[in-house]
Amino acid sequence: MAVTDPVADMLTRIRNAVAVRHDTVIIPASNMKVSLAKILRDEGFLANYEVEQNKSPQGTITLYLHYGDDGQPSISGLKRVSRPGLRVYVGKGEIPRYYGGLGVSIMSTSSGIMTGKQAWRESIGGELLCYVW
Repeated sequence: MAVTDPVADMLTRIRNAVAVRHDTVIIPASNMKVSLAKILRDEGFLANYEVEQNKSPQGTITLYLHYGDDGQPSISGLKRVSRPGLRVYVGKGEIPRYYGGLGVSIMSTSSGIMTGKQAWRESIGGELLCYVW
């Protein structure tokens, strides 16, 4: 079955896994999803991720969710901003800080997928994909 919005599908799978306290999530692989997983790992929302080539030509990504010592998940919320029906673009001066700086905005720029903070440092705008807090 074809998925019309793969990024929203990835975020929904993570949101559902965190809600039931799973340790891992398996999602279909793509270059954009690997970039998103790398950012989530670097920002401390995921413990790690693995890209696996299995029988399917697409492969899968296994995301290892990160929980604190008290059992609370590192991800308390995910929000998809830009979607196929309504793309949201921001300029270099309009990059939002989310959740008072505690959250991360993730953008697709001409230099690749990066956080809003990295895009602000490099002074480039792009498509605002999602917020994670």
